[in-house]
Amino acid sequence: MKLRPGFVVELAVNFLLPWLAYRLALPHLGETGALIASAVPPIVWSLIELARFRRVDALSVMVVAGIVLSVAAMALGGSPRMLLLRESLVSGAVGVVFLLSLPMRRPLIFYLARATVAREMAGGAAHFETLWRERPSLAIAMRKMTLVWGAGLTGETALRAWMALTWPIERFLVVSPFVGYGIYGGLALWTLWYRKTLRNRADARTQPDGIAS
Repeated sequence: MKLRPGFVVELAVNFLLPWLAYRLALPHLGETGALIASAVPPIVWSLIELARFRRVDALSVMVVAGIVLSVAAMALGGSPRMLLLRESLVSGAVGVVFLLSLPMRRPLIFYLARATVAREMAGGAAHFETLWRERPSLAIAMRKMTLVWGAGLTGETALRAWMALTWPIERFLVVSPFVGYGIYGGLALWTLWYRKTLRNRADARTQPDGIAS
């Protein structure tokens, strides 16, 4: 995927600006206040998108949901083990939402992909809707990606929760980042491989007979 200006802006608003807001607010508002402040950029961006295109930005909603879950986890208690679980709750909640969207007419990844395509080209949302209706293979691929990511994120949360509740805290702090980034990296690599496989199949179907060699 080429890094188009709109995509770069979307990443900055949903990831860089929340982090900057958190760091700037932390000395003055404390951790809870800083987390709330970090939700302001994606909320404002989502409102702008709603006003311009009459649709809610899916990525912004996921980021804000993660921040809300972090604040809720802090409200449940400040014990060391609860704080260790806080980060995992966010990815686990996202994973559960992915899995719950599978029986729906359109899984969650459909909306994330459509929002990305809409920013990359004029009329992108309508074009993506057409592809969804006319190519059953696209729907199958999106459901498979939703299943894999949902299972991966949910499994990562379950594993890290077990580690946080049963392991010594020092061991958890050392091992947990490797587990988390290892699973995320594995999911990303699988996604790249799966996309390449789908592209190769599509290219093979469009080639005239006898040219495959």
